[in-house]
Amino acid sequence: MYKNPLKAIGLLIIVIQLFSCSRKVELANIDLENWKNDRNGCLGLRMDDLEDFRAIKNDLLGKDNQALIKTFGRPDKVELADRSQSFFIYFLEPGPSCINKDKSGEPLKAIFRLNAISRVSEVTISKLEPGNLR
Repeated sequence: MYKNPLKAIGLLIIVIQLFSCSRKVELANIDLENWKNDRNGCLGLRMDDLEDFRAIKNDLLGKDNQALIKTFGRPDKVELADRSQSFFIYFLEPGPSCINKDKSGEPLKAIFRLNAISRVSEVTISKLEPGNLR
């Protein structure tokens, strides 16, 4: 097949790097800088993009956890679930750690369910906790 094993190894390394690199997801009409700067939803900036987020949320299915982090920033909360699943939670309304948070109820949040291979399998916008979604 290959007469030079170093060439084959080099080609394999390049192919692995091309497929393993996660890129930021390009999303029209969503101000991702506001999203990243609004940690825990305390400033209310994420709510400005709620309807646009609803329109594109299914485009995020199949993306990996690193692509989410590069796109939206570090999640406000991460929860582990059974069968090696996890949830990335981004508060859309002020979350529990916000100083002037209205304590009357659960805040609205974007919840990304990641499967065992860290790919988005579901995106939900809800006031419920991940364990109570179904």
